[in-house]
Amino acid sequence: MIRKTSLAVVLAASLIAGAASANGMTVQQFLTTAAGIPRNPTAMLRSDTRRLMNEMKGAFQTVRSEEAAARAAGRRPAACMPERVSVNPERLLGRFNAIPAARRNISVTQAIREWMAEEHPCPA
Repeated sequence: MIRKTSLAVVLAASLIAGAASANGMTVQQFLTTAAGIPRNPTAMLRSDTRRLMNEMKGAFQTVRSEEAAARAAGRRPAACMPERVSVNPERLLGRFNAIPAARRNISVTQAIREWMAEEHPCPA
């Protein structure tokens, strides 16, 4: 009985965590997590660092997919990103910290979407 109950709790927790990750991390969550990561070479060994990197990778993939889908549908994409976009941690954190605190509840994907549309707009 105890074993079944603990299994149910673990499954419920994983479903909740999966739903949360499907919605993406907010900018505030990203900044809070990043603040706890030391700025030294060991940072790459931390799971938090990998989680933030995966969040960024997913956000860029989503924005690129949206761009491709808009083109395929004959619409003008919000952003026309170059093949390679170089973003270093200082620039990224500077950009996210520049978002007013009242707006930091937006997803990392939305923040990247807005940033790329601003930096790489499509010609009219």
